[in-house]
Amino acid sequence: MSKQPQPISPGKNFFAGGFGGVCLVFAGHPLDTIKVRLQTQPKPSPGQIPQYTGTFDCFRKTFVKEGVRGLYKGMAAPIIGVTPMFAVCFFGFGLGKKLQQKHPEDVLTYPQLFAAGMLSGVFTTAIMAPGERIKCLLQIQSASGEVKYAGPMDCVKQLYKESGIRGVYKGTALTLMRDVPASGMYFMTYEWLKNILTPEGRSPSELSVPSILFAGGMAGIFNWAVAIPPDVLKSRFQTAPEGKYPNGFRDVLRELLREEGVASLYKGFTAVMLRAFPANAACFLGFEVAMKFLNWAAPNL
Repeated sequence: MSKQPQPISPGKNFFAGGFGGVCLVFAGHPLDTIKVRLQTQPKPSPGQIPQYTGTFDCFRKTFVKEGVRGLYKGMAAPIIGVTPMFAVCFFGFGLGKKLQQKHPEDVLTYPQLFAAGMLSGVFTTAIMAPGERIKCLLQIQSASGEVKYAGPMDCVKQLYKESGIRGVYKGTALTLMRDVPASGMYFMTYEWLKNILTPEGRSPSELSVPSILFAGGMAGIFNWAVAIPPDVLKSRFQTAPEGKYPNGFRDVLRELLREEGVASLYKGFTAVMLRAFPANAACFLGFEVAMKFLNWAAPNL
């Protein structure tokens, strides 16, 4: 069981979640760039070595060729997208918790927290799907050297012109498959670890910074353990040329398993896990700090 003394305020969750999102992008973007480049690099011809042999090789080559700015390529889109997305994500979680409470002081069980987290995954997909598609396209074009899109807005315009709103929202089903169970896992793990780390007789809201960082970081790792296979399929599907996969993700899955086996579903695993811990630790710390500030500044909101 989880202890939650303060009445749940989806509104405060919204603002604190947005701040947490900004912290997450700053901490995690360099490894996200590497993850996408590894997941989408072309298959080497027989006898040729791949463009990147692994996470550290990709990091080194990107850094040498493009400097720190190369690692932060395409960060404007996630900052613009992630701030409202995390705001909506934490709002969805707050709302999911509130909807399951009969009284404000009800303590939720872990399955209820999982369900509240899944609701937040549905909320975020509406913002996430187009943002992710644009981010992936911009990240791989700087790796492949062809410049088709001048920036995020230009990318949206071109996609809309080519195939309407469907072009912008390509990969939504996969984003849902990735984010709904993963978000449930994310929030449930965080609340569970917060309760474990809270000393007897104390409230989880008094947790120390290292404990929050640990709980947040581990929540990120559990979240991605569930999310990586659909994420690989989504990166492939969203960056594929129009018409390559007529049956959607089933075709992507078939091709990946046939050509590269089950292990390919965990492509970019090291980059994801290296990023998941610090990025989500930063996110939850940002969230908790902002929440404390809001509870102090507007106790009755």
